[in-house]
Amino acid sequence: MTDYWMVRQGTGGVYAKEMIEAGYLGVDFVGDYDIRPYLGKGSKEFHSIMNDVWLTLYPDKTKISAGLSMGNLWAACEGMKEGDVVLARKPDQSYAYGTVAGGYEYFPGTSLPHRRRVDWRGTFTKEAMTPELASSAGSLMTVFSLSAYAAELARLTQLSDPVEPLVTALAAEVEDQLAFQMEKQLEDFLVHNWRSTELGRDYDIYEEDGEVKGQQYPSDTGPMDILAISKDRKRLLVVELKRERASDSVVGQIQRYMGYVQEELLEPGQSVEGVIIAREDDLRIRRALSIAQNIRFMKYRVEFHLESPNPN
Repeated sequence: MTDYWMVRQGTGGVYAKEMIEAGYLGVDFVGDYDIRPYLGKGSKEFHSIMNDVWLTLYPDKTKISAGLSMGNLWAACEGMKEGDVVLARKPDQSYAYGTVAGGYEYFPGTSLPHRRRVDWRGTFTKEAMTPELASSAGSLMTVFSLSAYAAELARLTQLSDPVEPLVTALAAEVEDQLAFQMEKQLEDFLVHNWRSTELGRDYDIYEEDGEVKGQQYPSDTGPMDILAISKDRKRLLVVELKRERASDSVVGQIQRYMGYVQEELLEPGQSVEGVIIAREDDLRIRRALSIAQNIRFMKYRVEFHLESPNPN
């Protein structure tokens, strides 16, 4: 299945034109540090080495910051598959798109030394996107997935999985994609309204340099919906969202994320907790959570109002 990615080529896309003309996507994070010996072994092995390397290069930063940076670096250099579709935002707010066409290449002495070859195909404008896609594409993360919007991006780019015709692929995947989009909208709503929620009283979504970076925080088993930190900086909170009823399988999913946080991100004196948010629960998840330490369940409620306009 084709995945869809966004890559920010420098702040505001300052290097996008250079990369597109050269036929590449590029990222930085560790400057002229050759990461080739650490690729090809999977995300977990990459993190176990490169998180420490990054903290050596930037000793004033935290483990959370290291995990974020190295998660983005791994996604760009190895996580993307050849044939995946990648978008790059240009300074004029339009979006170039193309397909990943090669493996990792190292260009020391350049602004973006860690690169993948891309067959750039065209451009579309922000106005061509739905508000939901435009909002997600505007994230300040350097590398992140847009596969929740695969159906829309397939139409915008006219690119599809080379093994499977577009119409067949869309017909097979449309139900999952609609589910992903609904969960993404729930996630965006929660992030935008975080401070007014019960969780917002005790936790802040992880930020770096004043920018929200805890949404779709990368891990070696996939991105967490939200990573938050308590206001006293002693507890990290993993948030997993489900649009309807949560099944007991989500308990294992959030435990994997919490295990990653515990092993890779916690500083001395910190602990990790989890919360699953869904519209409904059932007996299975209640049983699973009854013996799952430090994980709780919360329900969300959607309210819909109709009002008549005031008479003239």
